[in-house]
Amino acid sequence: MSLGRVFAPVPSEFFLIASTALLLTIFGLVMVLSATSATAIADGAPPWDAVAKQGVFALLGVPLMFITSRLPLVFFKRIAWPALMIAVAFQMLVYVPGLGVEAYGNRNWIMIGGLQAQPAEFLKLALALWLGYVLFRKQTLLGSWKHVVVPVIPVAILVIATVLGGRDLGTSMILVLITLGALFFSGVKLRLFILPAIAAAIAVAGFAIASPDRMRRIMSFLNSDCLADYYGDCYQPLHGIWGLANGGIFGLGLGNSKEKYDWLPAAANDYIFAIVGEELGLIGCTVVLALFGLFAVGAFKVIRKTDDPFVRIVSGAITVWIVGQALINIGVVLRVFPVLGVPLPFMSQGGTSLLSVLLASGVLLAFARTLPPAGRTSGSASRTSRPASRTSGSASRTSGSAGRTGRARADG
Repeated sequence: MSLGRVFAPVPSEFFLIASTALLLTIFGLVMVLSATSATAIADGAPPWDAVAKQGVFALLGVPLMFITSRLPLVFFKRIAWPALMIAVAFQMLVYVPGLGVEAYGNRNWIMIGGLQAQPAEFLKLALALWLGYVLFRKQTLLGSWKHVVVPVIPVAILVIATVLGGRDLGTSMILVLITLGALFFSGVKLRLFILPAIAAAIAVAGFAIASPDRMRRIMSFLNSDCLADYYGDCYQPLHGIWGLANGGIFGLGLGNSKEKYDWLPAAANDYIFAIVGEELGLIGCTVVLALFGLFAVGAFKVIRKTDDPFVRIVSGAITVWIVGQALINIGVVLRVFPVLGVPLPFMSQGGTSLLSVLLASGVLLAFARTLPPAGRTSGSASRTSRPASRTSGSASRTSGSAGRTGRARADG
């Protein structure tokens, strides 16, 4: 009995990606509630005020993730160009007076109807889809550097420039990683991949040096005696490290963080991993890292098993984006990297960030549905070999007939 495609079994990669995305989202909602409840009560607001807003985006994003997983592969190829143009137009709204909002020296938000959004988050998914489509169309031409560079590099530079114009270096670095990830998984030659990577590193370093504010934060990160600048740029990194140290192995208990009492800036945003470490300890941090690791395993299985270059390139770019951004965020909290202002995917407070990663997970789930079931490939190969053997037998009989005809003509 056939129940149709709706009830068709899905590969194990689908369950791995979907389950880790849902667990990280739920984990994030719990930690946002814990990290914001104290300051919300101090401001006279309900303790669940922030998590209620985040929950609205979760309730919107999770169904959208599963709806996206049902879309056919051809849809993502057709939407690549329009999605990038719409995302760039949306990003340009940050420069419209009255709509754009500046915070922490960056102009990368918009305010519409009392709701604040970060359009650059949707640029990440749109750029990944566009890069996958263009590089997929150029598969046979990627041996030439001209076809690798044009139009990928000029368009990527223009897209990243719309974010850099708002002085958001962290998001720009993630867009650079997406571009490099797409080039790597497209299978371009190593020498053609290294040149854009070196150019991207030089460009990021140049923009960092050009900004006195960024250079000050980088120098504070390199400062061995950060306590001397406690009330300056070292304030937030020090409190993040102290939060992790207070947690120890088992943590202080859920809701018992001390740093969230307005000691740690951005406790629910960029530094939510510090609250995880303080309340749930090393065990909680290990669980978060394990969930991101399982997400990466599921995504890389999709990359390894697919035969479609478009699926491989887009999946690789999305995986580099989500996993790479998570590692950068955790590295900032551990003081491995300077403060870059990138959120922890699925977990940090921010509706547009959560919505964008859930949509990206839906794209990965749609790609996972295109993978052949286990054992199907070998069976197909064996079935293909049988007609080939019959063809070879027919060819041998034909050659035998031709030989007999030739001998008969020679005897005649």
